[in-house]
Amino acid sequence: MLSLLGSLRRGNFVQRSLRFRSSASAFLSRTFTSTPTTYTFSVWLKRGSLGGSGQVICGSRIAGGASTTISFTSSDAINIILGGAASSQITTTSVYRDPSAWYHLVISVTNNGNVVLYSNGVQVASAAAGSNPYLFNSSLVNTIAKQGDLAGFTFDGYLTEVNFIDGQALTPSSFGQIESTTGVWSPKQYAGSYGTNGFYLKFGNTSSVAALGTDSSGNGNTWTVNNVSLTAGATYDSMVDVPVNYSDSGNGRGNYCTLNPLNTSGIFTLSSANLNYATTSAANMGSSIGSIGISSGKWYWECVLTSSRGSFGVARQNASITIDPAATNLIYYYRFDGTKVNNGASAYGATYTTGNIIGVALDLDAGTLTFYKDGVSQGVAFSSLPADTYFAQIGDDMTSFTVDGVVNFGQRPFTYTPPTGFRALNTNNLPTPSIVNGANFMAATTYTGNAAARSLSNAVNNVSFQPDLVWIKSRTPGATNHALFDSTRGTTKYLSSDTTAAETTNANTLTAFNGDGFSLGTDTTLVNANANSYIAWQWRESITAGLDVVSYAGTGVNRTVAHNLGVAPAMVIVKRSQTGATSNWQVRHTSIPVANSIQLNSTNQATADTTVWNSTAPTSSVFSLGTSTDVNASGISYVAYCFAEIAGFSRFGSYTGNGIADGPFVFCGFRPRWVMIRKTSASGNFWTIRDTTRNTFNVANLQLYPNSAGVEGAPSAGDVIDIVSNGFKLRGISADVNDPSATYIFAAFAEVPSKYALAR
Repeated sequence: MLSLLGSLRRGNFVQRSLRFRSSASAFLSRTFTSTPTTYTFSVWLKRGSLGGSGQVICGSRIAGGASTTISFTSSDAINIILGGAASSQITTTSVYRDPSAWYHLVISVTNNGNVVLYSNGVQVASAAAGSNPYLFNSSLVNTIAKQGDLAGFTFDGYLTEVNFIDGQALTPSSFGQIESTTGVWSPKQYAGSYGTNGFYLKFGNTSSVAALGTDSSGNGNTWTVNNVSLTAGATYDSMVDVPVNYSDSGNGRGNYCTLNPLNTSGIFTLSSANLNYATTSAANMGSSIGSIGISSGKWYWECVLTSSRGSFGVARQNASITIDPAATNLIYYYRFDGTKVNNGASAYGATYTTGNIIGVALDLDAGTLTFYKDGVSQGVAFSSLPADTYFAQIGDDMTSFTVDGVVNFGQRPFTYTPPTGFRALNTNNLPTPSIVNGANFMAATTYTGNAAARSLSNAVNNVSFQPDLVWIKSRTPGATNHALFDSTRGTTKYLSSDTTAAETTNANTLTAFNGDGFSLGTDTTLVNANANSYIAWQWRESITAGLDVVSYAGTGVNRTVAHNLGVAPAMVIVKRSQTGATSNWQVRHTSIPVANSIQLNSTNQATADTTVWNSTAPTSSVFSLGTSTDVNASGISYVAYCFAEIAGFSRFGSYTGNGIADGPFVFCGFRPRWVMIRKTSASGNFWTIRDTTRNTFNVANLQLYPNSAGVEGAPSAGDVIDIVSNGFKLRGISADVNDPSATYIFAAFAEVPSKYALAR
């Protein structure tokens, strides 16, 4: 723990961020006296509004003429234009639409116009972009969060640690580093020279609005601050929302909760970096959900109406954002008319209206929810709250009225002192997860076959482990079966998830489980064909990571099988391992009724079959079996992969499709490395797997199918998801992942918990 704290505190030079409200046309401006031709621009940013007509991060423009800009496009790609006679444009194929955490961008330009773009320490794009790389020079109008002298295209979100280095084309290592414990790219204080036009904006001086633009490089290149406020209340723009966690004398520094545009009903428009909301339609009802989920602890935030009607409260994990909030038992709130609402309204406290400040005090240790009006407690509104993950919620449960308001999770000063023991909702205040770096327990490793004996490492940023379950699949060029190996059955023995075949032994397949990966033989059928591309998903067996690989012999009668997880497994996958007769891969998932099962090797929907799991849910020590020969034929050997849900590392749940491109958002509490999805409410659909090794940046559109030997799925507009800092977002219309009103189950494993995660 001490090493973790020391690692994270290295970033405590990051003091504050500055919020740029596009609704206020907030921006910085400056005139320079010389023209740089080689330079580096580094910025940490957290997005607010997404899409729109595009948003400029910084820009320089000849009045009415050519411009140099770094911006987000309307489709949330990054666009770099280097102006002048030989102007060129670079637009990334990757998209940046994760509003719940921080990005680090570095743009490096040489004097001949070669540009390199990095995101979170990784190179994204490079190109020769012309001979006149104008940026922050004497002949142009220079701006941050706006495009020169043009109106519009203003950035909405938070910026901090803005460094401009004149005369040097640097890499991200000058501004960031991999934290050894978490494996996360984190801020590092720049220690070099700045050059003539160089500057460093840390936004730490709050003595006046003008002081916010102070240059801390020593060059005196201070910027003029436009349309930013330090007036207490909803327009206060100096925030303690920053990309590193540490304690201070106030609410703490870290990534703060905001309303989440990925989990907001279409009746709401979010603005002011996702702290303001307004209805777009008075005819419908719905909710906006906060970006941070919590399942323990005491939490406080404040809300204020800017209209005369509305409600504030909390929502549980699977609450719908599109239905009437009053019609569900998954949402608890305090309404403007003084009632409290949870699947029906009842009398509670005082009425409130425009300007009243409502405090929300959620005590998940005691299971209570209390509301405050202008600092005065209205008493406990709800008690005995069920164990679950909870989120801040704002809602509209009435038609024919507009609903507008502002929320504050502590990134700016609270108006009222929180109740004793209650904390602001930010990542610093979240509990430390048991697994702070998923690379210690789960890996997704790509490699190219060479038909020769070899060893492969699963190391990510120098972190590796000895796997106990290795799942290998060829990506291209031809159809090839999956191959699953585990240390319980031993090397060279594999099962194929896309077939009913029993265990096969091949001495030239996986030959060893190594301390940092695994070894392969010369097999050219499944795992090591020359020039074929492969992915190897790997898990480490341990109680900490929630995996137990269990072998057992069937009895032919109802029975239980012991496991060592200490909690009930959320998913159990069973396959006959003994040679001989075939069998289905039976899957027990926590989101499927206990009388039902679904097969990993087929496209069948989840169906009732009491002979598989004996209609009995697993416990902390055993899982139950019926008499099905798929799981319990007398004298036959089986293997069971038992997975428990581990907060911050693994999540097993379900969601309902909506059949539109703005698909459901699924909260995991971590940035996933691996996601598997399956439709359960109809037959004919495939299991699909995405991972962040094959799709390094969003969107995640490269699919493999556990029930098919087929090659990696070609990119499809309908079959895409975004993997983000706190879960994943469906971004297309597809029967396999997002049919309207269809039910899907998923399993996900983490790169890093949301407490430390960067945006993706």
